[in-house]
Amino acid sequence: MKKTLLCTLLAALPMTALAAPVKVAVAANMQYAFADIANAFTHDTGVAVLPSYSSSGKFTAQVMAGAPFELFLSADNTFPQKLQAAGFTLNAPKTYAIGTLVLWSLDSGFDGAHWQQWLKNASGKVAIANPQTAPYGTEAMRALNYYHLADTVKPRLVTGDSIGQTAQFVASGAAQAGFVAKAQVISTQMHDQGHWVEVPSQSYTPIVQDMALLKPAETNPDAKRLFDYLQSPAARAILQRYGYRLP
Repeated sequence: MKKTLLCTLLAALPMTALAAPVKVAVAANMQYAFADIANAFTHDTGVAVLPSYSSSGKFTAQVMAGAPFELFLSADNTFPQKLQAAGFTLNAPKTYAIGTLVLWSLDSGFDGAHWQQWLKNASGKVAIANPQTAPYGTEAMRALNYYHLADTVKPRLVTGDSIGQTAQFVASGAAQAGFVAKAQVISTQMHDQGHWVEVPSQSYTPIVQDMALLKPAETNPDAKRLFDYLQSPAARAILQRYGYRLP
């Protein structure tokens, strides 16, 4: 009797309640913005989302090693193109956002108006994401070279595995300043902490962020629903709220 009742109750549940969550590899700069998008998507569709956050390069290596992610939101367009060329995607990568690099510090003496001179004169550690695996770290180094600050700052650099860890270095006081994503410093979790300034866009390559459906999404149509949702007015409004420019 109990088994029959359980089967009846399960049969009455909507299919979305029984479906597996969409497994998403999300670049760390998108942590706060994607959390809001995922919540909105689940609210609108009933489909659960299971995000993981790390650097784009690390996720690319994991996907190529067989990780079962169904959707990849990169911090650039190079890593998704690499996965497509190697046959790990179901579709061509699609740009979903364009990121902005900022210099952030909790130092009360931070001088955003003259940040280059401040950075040159400062003595504390400067945090960046790993340029080999994190696109925001790559562009931070490009900006430092553009302003001829690399030689001065390199002895003081500390490197985070991702832009998320880079922000943690600054938030914890382990670094006096750090190059992070604008989306991080204007998030609800961090907007009232310290001071930041946008790094002039001419000093680094545009941070064009692409996404792609991965091969495991073949068996989960909800992954395609989330891919499409990320291009919807609701998701685009959230991205704009977090300081991203839209394609």
